[in-house]
Amino acid sequence: MGDLERELRDLSAWLDTPDPPDVTARVRVRLSTPAPRRRRWRSLAAVALVALLVAVLPPTRAAIADVVTGLLRFAGVSIATSPTPTPPGGTASPLPGQRAVAVDEAQRAVRFPIRLPAKLGQPEQVLVADPDVTGRYRVATLLYDGGALRVDAFDGRLNLAFHKEVIPPGASWVQVNGDFAVWVDGPHVLSYVDRAGGIRRETARLAASTLIWQDDDVSYRLEGTLTKAEAIEIARSLD
Repeated sequence: MGDLERELRDLSAWLDTPDPPDVTARVRVRLSTPAPRRRRWRSLAAVALVALLVAVLPPTRAAIADVVTGLLRFAGVSIATSPTPTPPGGTASPLPGQRAVAVDEAQRAVRFPIRLPAKLGQPEQVLVADPDVTGRYRVATLLYDGGALRVDAFDGRLNLAFHKEVIPPGASWVQVNGDFAVWVDGPHVLSYVDRAGGIRRETARLAASTLIWQDDDVSYRLEGTLTKAEAIEIARSLD
């Protein structure tokens, strides 16, 4: 089994699919079709299916799933399924080097554009975290509603920045502006992944429902007490 075939199989396990339509009548028609035409139809259908699966894969095949280990990597976030997620221990530590700044200062401090969701307006507070040796920060966070609603933004071309532990199924594919996104429904454990790829367990906390998506090489996490539809509308409103 090739890499692409394996990725297609594993990614399909994370997809919420609708109930299949009733195709009884069409199947009966196909069964009455002469064999050569059926073979030609099956060949064309197989080609079309492969083309469809390749077309719907996230850009640059940036989503990697493994149904055996129950792990999905997408947009700089890893999502692990577990019937018993590791509970966060005590009060979560802030992200490395985290500090509060004004919006304009935050924009100068990161290497990616900070876009505000029009549906939320100006944030009550802005945080930047994890600076490199040049002083550029890796993550920018916009806080609303006393911190209960937050938008984390980071360079989507970087390695993992966050790790989630969810109870199966826990996550599903959705779309934001026609592109792939992941919706995590309900509370789950969230930890920060440092620049070396290590999961910072001291940052682990219980997170609310979250939408994860990418736009122009920037990855976003929208977290709060939101429905899936509300989260998608907020994501679509990025200025």
